[in-house]
Amino acid sequence: MKRKIVIAAVTAAVLVGGGAATAVAFADDDGHDRGTRSSATSGSTARVDVGDAASAAVKAVPGTVTEAELDDEDGGLVWELDVYGSDKAWHDVTVDAGNAKVLGKHVSDDDDDRDRHAPRSARVSLDAAVDAALKANPGTVTSIDLDDHDGRNGGALHWEVDVRGKDGKQHELNVDANTGKVTADHVDDDSHDRDGHDSDGRDDD
Repeated sequence: MKRKIVIAAVTAAVLVGGGAATAVAFADDDGHDRGTRSSATSGSTARVDVGDAASAAVKAVPGTVTEAELDDEDGGLVWELDVYGSDKAWHDVTVDAGNAKVLGKHVSDDDDDRDRHAPRSARVSLDAAVDAALKANPGTVTSIDLDDHDGRNGGALHWEVDVRGKDGKQHELNVDANTGKVTADHVDDDSHDRDGHDSDGRDDD
């Protein structure tokens, strides 16, 4: 999935509150877009945390969540999750960040690449990795990804966790997927996100 977003903008929206429901388009099981509604706009509070979003996703698609990201989808605040299903296929699942309703699910188009390379499970679960990250840096988890291709970790399996800290900064943490040990990777301030954009979404000059 790897839908990278303007973290500063979206995570700020998590803390603001307010807003009405908005129409959002998602893909259904056969790959066609369908109209649905998100109960949380990009300017509202994400009442559903990553753990609850993952629980909703695996109820809809039994399997293991290996990635979850809070995203602004056409003005609606949603969780987008990758699930390696019990059917041995990868699924993309979208969960309403306001009420944990599954808004869309379909088999991923990236199966071939992920079947060869992507990790499918870990000794340290997603929930345990979230707990470890928040213990190290209290705040709100905005994304988590199971990965084994980070050269800084020597190819070791780890969870990459983004936490919007109570200090107002974006903390990028690595949680060892075998031991649960947390190491800091990077800290961003409010003015820039990881892709080099200003907080308003514009590219730096």
